[in-house]
Amino acid sequence: MELRFVFLLDVAGTFLAFGVLAGLYIWPRLRALPRSEALRILSLPHMFRFEGLSFLFPGVVSPLLPAAVSIPPAWGDFGAAILALVSVAALTRRWSFAIPLVWLLNVWGTIDLLNAYYQGISLNINAGLFGAAFYLPGLVVPPLLIVHVMAFMLLVRPRVH
Repeated sequence: MELRFVFLLDVAGTFLAFGVLAGLYIWPRLRALPRSEALRILSLPHMFRFEGLSFLFPGVVSPLLPAAVSIPPAWGDFGAAILALVSVAALTRRWSFAIPLVWLLNVWGTIDLLNAYYQGISLNINAGLFGAAFYLPGLVVPPLLIVHVMAFMLLVRPRVH
């Protein structure tokens, strides 16, 4: 069986599994919360995106992995982590710019993740080149994208007073 297909199954399976988990347990509880509290919860996982910097460490990924696939996602994740930390602080302290900041986090973070997938697909990257960072696109990115979708659903939902 071709390894690209196996990797696609891995990613698709994680999307499906986390989608079911989110649909059954996470989303029903989040949408019952005040919007700012739910958005704060959804911003929390993105604070850990500092892990994307592992794409820059020699030995973690193969030296054959093109820079177009390793450098933009590493720094994109770094930016998303910073935005997440500031978003959580802004939501907690009820700063006036908290919601626009959460929008920025989710637009930035979504574009970063989708661009990383696009680069990997368009450059026809062998998933084995990810080395020890293999788990990031296969196990971590699908839930993060689903979390972004839930955040967008809350952001576009009319505010209830």
